[in-house]
Amino acid sequence: MTGTGREDRGQATVELALVLPLVALLLLLVVQAGLVVRDRVLVTHAAREAARAAAVAEGDRGAAARKAATRAGALDPDRLGVVTAPADGRERVSVTVTYRSSTDVPLVGLLVPDVDLTAEATMRVEDPSPGRG
Repeated sequence: MTGTGREDRGQATVELALVLPLVALLLLLVVQAGLVVRDRVLVTHAAREAARAAAVAEGDRGAAARKAATRAGALDPDRLGVVTAPADGRERVSVTVTYRSSTDVPLVGLLVPDVDLTAEATMRVEDPSPGRG
């Protein structure tokens, strides 16, 4: 009995043809997950930057937070939400940044819905006295 008969020829090619689409889809899913994790890091950074800007702002804290959040990274400003609120009375300011991360990787975008990301940061309000420097 021989192990390599004519009926076994091309078996590896058929197996590859069956498995390759699944492997490609898994790779695309990993890429999409990486993009969502990147957006999560950017949203956290935007929240910290917005809270810092609101804490040192002398005028409208909400406008300063929004401006800082949009400049903090490569996030689409149209999908970015910034809410500023005082925390612990007037001594702290809290900023919540929300972002809808789109799943636009080919094939995966059809399978996975967009992801809503949220980050919050709170900072102590700086004293705007003229003696600081």
